[in-house]
Amino acid sequence: MKESQKQEDRMKPDQKNPSRTKAEKTHPTLWIQGQKSSSLSGKTIVLGVTGSIGAVRVVELARELIRNGAEVHAVMTGAAKRILHPDALQYATGNPVITELGGRVEHVEFCGFKGRADLLLIAPATANTIGKIACGIDDTTVTSFATTALGSGVPLMVVPAMHESMYRHPAVVENVAKLKGWGISMVGPKFAEGIAKIASNEEIVLEVERALGNRSLEKRKVLITSGSTAENLDPIRILTNRASGKTGRELALEAYRSGADVTLVHRDRLGLAGIKEVFAESAAEMTEAVLSELEKGYDALISSAAIADYTAEPSPEKIKSGGEFVLKLKPTRKLIKECREKYPDLVIIGFKAETGVGRDELLKRAAATLKGTKLDLIAANDVGKGGMGTEENELYLLGKGEPRHVSGNKRKLAACILEELTGILNSREGL
Repeated sequence: MKESQKQEDRMKPDQKNPSRTKAEKTHPTLWIQGQKSSSLSGKTIVLGVTGSIGAVRVVELARELIRNGAEVHAVMTGAAKRILHPDALQYATGNPVITELGGRVEHVEFCGFKGRADLLLIAPATANTIGKIACGIDDTTVTSFATTALGSGVPLMVVPAMHESMYRHPAVVENVAKLKGWGISMVGPKFAEGIAKIASNEEIVLEVERALGNRSLEKRKVLITSGSTAENLDPIRILTNRASGKTGRELALEAYRSGADVTLVHRDRLGLAGIKEVFAESAAEMTEAVLSELEKGYDALISSAAIADYTAEPSPEKIKSGGEFVLKLKPTRKLIKECREKYPDLVIIGFKAETGVGRDELLKRAAATLKGTKLDLIAANDVGKGGMGTEENELYLLGKGEPRHVSGNKRKLAACILEELTGILNSREGL
């Protein structure tokens, strides 16, 4: 055999084929890392799994954390292994699963002083594990991680899951309160069918993003209007528009991720514990709801709702079908105008929707509205080209400086708008 052939045989597969991509050299699960967002990029999360049936949910939870950029390492109790095989979590995380502590001193490696973990997330957490953490009992892998995290200041988040009767036990209630008193975040549970169920993956990931985010809007109160309004024509029929509320929803989520105290006014239901929701159907109801909320003290109002410009006097009975029907409309109240008159110092961001206009005309009309309504920022777009009900949009943000053009999915656009809001709020305080 030739020497050159012998050398090639001794070469590692990567050396034989240097064109292999980095992704091909890692666990296949990690190919999805950061595909949804980079909100958790550079963050290491230890996922502690205990013996609740809710453990069957954590495979997808781990993957959602990874899709948002996180590196995830799982640690399991013996009871958890009876519900979910460690191989499933190794597949889900792309990393070996810690089922017992060994010579690596894994609890210290991740959660000790100078440890690798940015967060210890225990999901699901049984009554047994919650009680042990509260009492300083350290006899499972997960409680060893929790003891170490609490002693070294690594943030700890707990997601309870058990039967409701167990959760209502006085000792469990006391233990939960004790952990909250130590600054431990609690997510959920959700009560249904006699069970204190594990919180949704969407809610858990959102709370993780808030805990590990930039906190640029911490201690700020932000009020957001979203979606369409609906004007009653009779007890059955309504007059409305095509707005889906996706932009308002993403604004509320992004503001919450950034640490804000968020209230969302709309005629939909988001259903996340951290975000306060106020139901308002008509333009008049939305205006009254916003004015009522603003009395409680807010730093900013983002008026992203497509509020009806016209309303009608509704018929008390169903309008009979057949024949012509003439509808008489009258203008609705202008929410932004009333808010600005009552709260001259409030930061207000508005939206300007046009159809069938060029860029220059769109910017001209947006600038006129910005000045006429005394807004701090306006987001303008041509909805005739898309935006209403779609996943992506294109906006021009106009404030004091040059217009900023942004495009992409609505989460990205929401982040850009809130970046502008942060700048406005900070500039007012000279930060």
